[in-house]
Amino acid sequence: MEKAAVQADGLLIPLIDFGKFLNGDETQKLETAKAILHGFQTAGFIYLRNIPITPSTRAHVFNTSAKFFKLPLETKLSHGWTTPEANRGYSAPGREKVTQLTDISEVSKIRTSAPDIKESFEIGRDNEPGHPNQWPLERDDLVGFKSTMTSFFDQCKSLHLDVMRAIAVGMGLDDHNYFDTFLDVGDNTLRLLHYPAVDKKFFQINPGQVRAGEHSDYGSITLLFQDERGGLQVKSPNGQFVDATPIEGTCVVNAGDLLARWSNDTIKSTIHRVVEPPSKTDGDIHPPRYSIAYFCNPNSKAYIEAIPGTYATEAEKKYPGINSGQYLVQRLAATY
Repeated sequence: MEKAAVQADGLLIPLIDFGKFLNGDETQKLETAKAILHGFQTAGFIYLRNIPITPSTRAHVFNTSAKFFKLPLETKLSHGWTTPEANRGYSAPGREKVTQLTDISEVSKIRTSAPDIKESFEIGRDNEPGHPNQWPLERDDLVGFKSTMTSFFDQCKSLHLDVMRAIAVGMGLDDHNYFDTFLDVGDNTLRLLHYPAVDKKFFQINPGQVRAGEHSDYGSITLLFQDERGGLQVKSPNGQFVDATPIEGTCVVNAGDLLARWSNDTIKSTIHRVVEPPSKTDGDIHPPRYSIAYFCNPNSKAYIEAIPGTYATEAEKKYPGINSGQYLVQRLAATY
């Protein structure tokens, strides 16, 4: 039986040894796949340990990310995020407001009243025509930035495929590689995130303030790599937000809205947010928090409709088919 990474208020997020799926015998592979699927069906979140991405690789990517965010604001803004279609580049604090709202005017109102306290840098696949990545000039501490990030992007792309294969096995699909042709292009987004140091009084003066507002993710799954600071919370079935405490050496994986739709709502896309972190230090300042999210999506030209086995008749399909790229652009357009 898998251990619980998080267990509170009716929410149980399992901690799963992914090595048993990748390298175990057929029994271990099937048991692990079923545990992964069950975690997505009940919590929408899982923690994975023993993934192929090494701790040293993760540490290097985090270190490289921190060096980017230390650049002058003017330099970072010269690599600014432009359009939902490109979804690449730098976003300054307050630029994006993650939310469940889809009305652009309503999003604008809450962005003004309670902006997210974070900055980010988006990286897409590096060979997409018309949408080049906004690579910073490589000098001093940023030498090797592009090679570090493109290598990590590719490793995360492989992990995405492996997790989706586990879902296929857990669902009992005859083709364990069912999802591969929907995902092989790699229309994913690597997001480097920096939550700046902030005075603890700021949260007391602004009780509704968060570092990232409550939201669900849009695509198939998200791979989240956290530092030790904490602050991520997941909404429980009872409507309360529960701390998703960082566990060293793990990757947090959550299902997105498009996978929920693809699965005919047999998989959950769960609301989450980033709030004031637990106070682990004396003093008046919360230290900066860094995280790295890899947003996984079907190929932009893929047509997504209910997975076989999630419905018995056509009438049981909850959603019509949809183009993946159009759906994601529509969702992104409301948040910037």
